[in-house]
Amino acid sequence: MKVISVVVALGCFCLLGAPKSKAVPWLPAPKSGVSLLPLTKVVVFGPETRQTADTFAERNHLDVAELKRQHSGSGVIHCGNARGAGQLTLTDNIVTTASHVLYNESGVLRGDSGHCSFTVVIDGREVVTPIDTRSIVAGSTNPYNEIAVHDWAVARLVRPLPDATPYTLGAPAGNIAIRFVARGHSDWGGGHEMSLESCRLRDGLQAGAEGTREFSFDCAAGVGASGGALLNAAGNRLLAVFVGFRSVAPEQRMGFSPTNYNFAVTVEGAFRRAVLDEVATRTAAVP
Repeated sequence: MKVISVVVALGCFCLLGAPKSKAVPWLPAPKSGVSLLPLTKVVVFGPETRQTADTFAERNHLDVAELKRQHSGSGVIHCGNARGAGQLTLTDNIVTTASHVLYNESGVLRGDSGHCSFTVVIDGREVVTPIDTRSIVAGSTNPYNEIAVHDWAVARLVRPLPDATPYTLGAPAGNIAIRFVARGHSDWGGGHEMSLESCRLRDGLQAGAEGTREFSFDCAAGVGASGGALLNAAGNRLLAVFVGFRSVAPEQRMGFSPTNYNFAVTVEGAFRRAVLDEVATRTAAVP
């Protein structure tokens, strides 16, 4: 039976359900006259496990300054009136994310280069860089009407961020330890503070003809974090990007199960080639 739940939470409109649902980017509050429900932390498995960089470093006996440098390539994407997550990948001017962060429900680009940007925090200061929207390569430019394995995108920044640390690429596999790092959660740190969490990449759900795969995972995640990084346990290799969640009751805290999980798309196949092609293009352009 198909279960659909519609939640309007502090300006976030989410269509949640099984068998298909997106963790849509954060959108601004609706005009006056629209009734808002209390904010829902979507999908959290039991007690809150997301942590700030300071807390994560303390609990894992890491140097907090080094941890922040390691994840300085994780940022927030603003495109049109939406907000999602993304990260520098392989080099200092290439960003990976979910396609629906950049394209809306009608398959239209949410904004041009003047209205799509990538924000990171370097040494405590925010750095905002426009995204070259002409450079976008996506698994689908109509991601709301495609299966999840096509919901990925690669874009080039108009200028590099040499002081931020890009992630290298890793090899995703089922039932492995991961670190989920994202900025943009609508219910976390004002929508811009980084959250970190250790959990596991779980089951392979489906595979795309272009070589990407969809996996469930059991970290907490929610609206505004679409496109965030699923990394290896050491936190330096990008395995997949967060795309969405499926839940029969997203307003409740329940354990991870086949009817309550977050899911991601792996950086494999055409997705991986798109990243490598962008790197090759930049390398060829450098004298």
